[in-house]
Amino acid sequence: MKKVWLTGAALAAGLLLSTSAFAQIKIGIGAPITGPSAASGAQIKQGAELAIKNLNAAGGVLGQKLESTVGDDVSDPKQGVSVANKFVGDGVTWVVGHYNSGVTIPASEVYGDNGIVAITPAATNEKVTDRKLWGMFRTCGRDDQQAKVWVDYVKATYPGKKIAIVHDKTTYGQGLGENAKKLMAADGMKEVLFEGVNTGEKDYSAIVTKLKAVGADVLIYGGLYTEAALILKQLRDQGMQTVMVSGDGLVSSEFATIGGDAVIGTQMSFAPKAEDDPANAAIVKQFKDSGFTPEGYTLKAYAAVQVLAQAAEEAKSADPQKMAEVMHSGKTFKTVIGDVSYDDKGDMKQIDYVIFSWKKGPDGKIDFFQNK
Repeated sequence: MKKVWLTGAALAAGLLLSTSAFAQIKIGIGAPITGPSAASGAQIKQGAELAIKNLNAAGGVLGQKLESTVGDDVSDPKQGVSVANKFVGDGVTWVVGHYNSGVTIPASEVYGDNGIVAITPAATNEKVTDRKLWGMFRTCGRDDQQAKVWVDYVKATYPGKKIAIVHDKTTYGQGLGENAKKLMAADGMKEVLFEGVNTGEKDYSAIVTKLKAVGADVLIYGGLYTEAALILKQLRDQGMQTVMVSGDGLVSSEFATIGGDAVIGTQMSFAPKAEDDPANAAIVKQFKDSGFTPEGYTLKAYAAVQVLAQAAEEAKSADPQKMAEVMHSGKTFKTVIGDVSYDDKGDMKQIDYVIFSWKKGPDGKIDFFQNK
């Protein structure tokens, strides 16, 4: 018997947009299509949809075509559960999603209870997989891995400097901040400030004043691109040259659009740019020919679809339970982000975080470039 989670929120009909009417395997794409993280949601949607299109053009999976349905979770946990329940009702059996950890965690409970296998291309909080749900996987890393990269980088690059930690109070951002604080303490380092800010605000003068008062040389920030850009602009307006060290929540050109020159010098952890891999040139061209420039999570979402398809082919079945058994078996999947294999939790065995710097490229555009 299927278990449906009720939240009291209406399952708005406008949440889901079907892209095909005659398909045999239903795959849901859960992401923030609207709201504060819509740019990242677009990356996930575009990446998954092109992978599905290419698979269908090549004959589908096990001779069956994929039907994609998009669920807009608006970066809200309740809406994420509503999307998950709608997927269940629509007969979805595979999911690519979600973006926010705080959305992915409750939605994944619905998926696990209703026989749906899911891969998130973006949700990095440890709880996503530490619960060892049978059908929850990632094509991204974990916050504890990412925070260690930050602390190791800061310790080596800014010895003796004053380090502040600020987070956005979300499952993702606070988890990163607390991980960084713990790892710094283990290395004998002590932050000069540890504090949270609220998302969605425009005025961050209160935290900027505190950072100025403690003389923070480095700001480790756990959060997303909008708030990070605004904080940096307001720091620069106060004459502070504090260097921000942050993570994959900044992976969007919107970070530079919002922050302008204030984001230059920001250090960020993310996986190497799959869109720059010559092996992906034809796929990148497909995206660009359609008017979309792939960045951030685009190819991670594409890879998630590839993993699901290859798991089904290996299992000789589109049944999610059988696919998950293959995925937990240690099998290596060939994807646009490289070889992917999983441990017993559903985490990738490959740890691929590196440090990028936001700066002006040869064309004058502000972008992020991998440190040498």
